[in-house]
Amino acid sequence: MLILPDWLVGSAVTEAHRGWGVRVVGERIDAVGTHDELRGAFPDDQVLVAADRILMPGFVNAHVHLYGVLAHGIPVATAPDGFWSFLDDYWWPKVEDVLDHEMIGAATDWVCAEMVRSGITTFYDILEAPNAVPDALLVEKEVVERRGLRGLLSFEATERAGAAIARRGLDENVKLIEACRTSPLVSGLMCFHTTFTCSADYIREVFELAADLGVLTHAHCNEGVHEGRWCEEHLGMRTMEFYDRLGVAGPGFLASQCVQVSERERQIIAERQVRVTHMPLANCEVGGGIAPIPELLSAGVTLGLGSDGYINDFFEVMRGAFLLHKARLLDPGAMPAATVLDMATHGGARALGLERVGRLDPGWSADLQLIDARFPTPLTAHNLLDQLVLWRNHTHVTDVMVAGRWRVRQGEVLDADLDRMRARTHEQAQRLWRTA
Repeated sequence: MLILPDWLVGSAVTEAHRGWGVRVVGERIDAVGTHDELRGAFPDDQVLVAADRILMPGFVNAHVHLYGVLAHGIPVATAPDGFWSFLDDYWWPKVEDVLDHEMIGAATDWVCAEMVRSGITTFYDILEAPNAVPDALLVEKEVVERRGLRGLLSFEATERAGAAIARRGLDENVKLIEACRTSPLVSGLMCFHTTFTCSADYIREVFELAADLGVLTHAHCNEGVHEGRWCEEHLGMRTMEFYDRLGVAGPGFLASQCVQVSERERQIIAERQVRVTHMPLANCEVGGGIAPIPELLSAGVTLGLGSDGYINDFFEVMRGAFLLHKARLLDPGAMPAATVLDMATHGGARALGLERVGRLDPGWSADLQLIDARFPTPLTAHNLLDQLVLWRNHTHVTDVMVAGRWRVRQGEVLDADLDRMRARTHEQAQRLWRTA
């Protein structure tokens, strides 16, 4: 198939081209060029003329909690007054500890449709549901494969609920990783929660398992001020210093959040090539702060962007990253649109260890989206990325392809009964709310 839009954004770090398109063969981009070049070279191909649209890579949501949608609007008698109370009094007992397979399946189905509708073609999910193991990740896997997204899945193993569940959390990750060996789109990571819920020996074991399985290890890191202070009080050093002391800070470590980090922790992240994912909107929602993302980028850190399961419209997430750092640094030049868009695509893929994902180049995966290009002011090569980041949202995404297969056409998620899916999500949310 030839896809011929008005504009092609092959990647965020190369120039946008008017009158260019791509050729898709199977799961891959086969060729890129002008409309005339492609028509001339491949006269027998099916042709999709995407007038008034921009063709660009699909988004990579590098950090999401699919089950989080069930907590949207949950009744809370007393609002949490800090990060620890958010976890200990609200999130753990009222959400994560209540989850079961039915809830997880409904949430996964709905959020996959929500994400692909907004141009997200790849995501990394972190599930913590200690009372839903075993096989909670296999529930997610079945749904993700049916929806046709590229998904990396993990269970957030933790010792907070006791040794038996801690062991089952590790086993859950290993079982999922092994089950995905032949899956074309779904894979797994090892994952644990944090330093304040996991012992040093447990953390070492997670990294050892990941190395044996050939996957990354993920953990939340310094989402607010609490973890760094806890580490100083109990371990005599800050969080990333502790990981460095354990010998696990390195390219195999995917550290999410990294909001409240010291100068030395920034240096360790850069020196050890730790991968980082940034959740600008969710960090605000929990009162965690604003991560030093421009500083980490300047130090050469591989950075992806995530929704955290809070607001999954990735245009909104990009806008948060685009605007918040300008305000924090009092610098309108901070975090330009190209940087943000790269984090939302190829940067996220690199953070997750994915190859040939996040750009539209020959040989790369045909993960792409078409976006309405009818702006109120003229679209040019010099303003296209700013226009995309500032003035588009999920309603402007018309078509989405994952690995060469259409998943959204003319704004409709294919093979998805959204009314039925919404009703099922309502039912499972109400079950969770009643139990909580």
